Amino acid sequence: MTEHARSGAPSEATTSTLASRLKERIYATITMIAVIVGLTAGHAGPAGAAATVVTTALALWMAAFTADQQAHRTVHRSFATGSELRRMLYVSSPLLSCAVAPSVMIALAALGTMSLHTALLTAAGLAIASLFLWGFIGGLRMGGGRLLALIAGAVDAAIGVAIALVKAGAGH
Repeated sequence: MTEHARSGAPSEATTSTLASRLKERIYATITMIAVIVGLTAGHAGPAGAAATVVTTALALWMAAFTADQQAHRTVHRSFATGSELRRMLYVSSPLLSCAVAPSVMIALAALGTMSLHTALLTAAGLAIASLFLWGFIGGLRMGGGRLLALIAGAVDAAIGVAIALVKAGAGH
């Protein structure tokens, strides 16, 4: 039995997979913030906004999966199959989930509970809040205490806000 198994700590392979999965989720969240902010400046209705959000998530996932498969073929001289293929799908799946919160908000707008503009701003706010939360959790897990965790969360949220501001400033 390895030291990791006895201590209850995850193996290096498990930790690496979880880190890769979280990286994809954060990347997708940052990308979706830019897309959502771009939609606030446009003239799309709820159906168009939903289509944009869903196709963006699908395109992100397809690009990541294609890149993983190409890299695997190049390095290993074969297609990924079995456990490696399952790992690729597991790691890249958060790229699809980044569309859930914006889609729910857009659906609420389509039902008339709020304007589409409000729904999109709320979705962007939720995405920025999730960046704060991941930064905060990361700060806590690093053992720096709550103050350092709050700073880490604030920095990550500020990055999300900066991305939204850049996108809004670009006028798209």
